[in-house]
Amino acid sequence: MITGTHVLFYSENPEADRAFFRDVLEFRSVDAGRGWLIFAMPPAEAGVHPTEGESRAQVHGGRSLLGAVVYLMCDDLEAEIKRLQARKVTCSPVETEDWGSKTTLRLPSGGELGLYQPTHPTAFNLKAK
Repeated sequence: MITGTHVLFYSENPEADRAFFRDVLEFRSVDAGRGWLIFAMPPAEAGVHPTEGESRAQVHGGRSLLGAVVYLMCDDLEAEIKRLQARKVTCSPVETEDWGSKTTLRLPSGGELGLYQPTHPTAFNLKAK
């Protein structure tokens, strides 16, 4: 039985980005040893998109795994942007897509993480069979 999903974020400055997840996003965590934090994430869902000719594979542990783009989701994008800006987080301009409104937020390492307010149905409340 599959019991969860573990997401790997690759960072140029993992210590700073871990502090961001802990202190700014306020995600709870456990210490796996020597300060290596494993974060509890909000509920998740996954969509499978075509690669459109671009390779999105990620080599990890000698295996070619599917590549992924991560977006955090929220109910009120403008309110979340204001909350993040009050914590000195830089967000990109909001863009509207068929599936929702989106921005990115810049992590201390310089990497970006997607954030969006969906207009599509979500899979959060589906029960496992």
